[in-house]
Amino acid sequence: MSYTKLTRDQIAERVARDIPDGAYVNLGIGLPTKIASYLPQDKDVFLHSENGLLAFGPPPPAGQEDPELINAGKEFVTMLDGGSFFHHGDSFAMMRGGHLDICVLGAFQVAANGDLANWHTGAPDSIPAVGGAMDLAVGAKQVFVTTDHNTKTGEPKIVGELSYPATGLKCVDRIYTDLCVIDVTPDGLSVIEIVEGLSFEQLQSLTGALLIDATQS
Repeated sequence: MSYTKLTRDQIAERVARDIPDGAYVNLGIGLPTKIASYLPQDKDVFLHSENGLLAFGPPPPAGQEDPELINAGKEFVTMLDGGSFFHHGDSFAMMRGGHLDICVLGAFQVAANGDLANWHTGAPDSIPAVGGAMDLAVGAKQVFVTTDHNTKTGEPKIVGELSYPATGLKCVDRIYTDLCVIDVTPDGLSVIEIVEGLSFEQLQSLTGALLIDATQS
């Protein structure tokens, strides 16, 4: 049976559904920033950016960009009523002080125990780019990861143990890939959703760590 991988926008939309009303959320650079465009208008979600923004909104329409309004990924954003600006030192104090309910980060690898690697592959010609990921990984109350399930060459990104330098240890709570949604639990990696047409056995064959099938519970 054939299956279709989720697009980056579909992953972002799926994560947006899980962000509760009233949450303070940091969206990491890359795919996570797309989530801002899919948050339901009936939810009050306060988006935080490490460069010093709180309560920003989705990207502006073309032609209405304000060069003073950008997120940490240098993407244009809008500001919601009551939004605020502050020094990036204060922003990092929010991150490190446990004031964020959720952060959403990308990943090179996630280990079975929730270890995260997302800043450096260890390759000699790659450019390390940790940014605020380490602060978010240990400071946010929950860490969500968005990523492709496999690399472009087919290697699993969900693994038994990290082979890349760690960003944070035992910090990931939930993983959203283009194939499934996985909860990181004390019992292991619990698969709660799989894309239509993909069997659990096929998903396991594409994964570098043992999975638990919780889709029927």
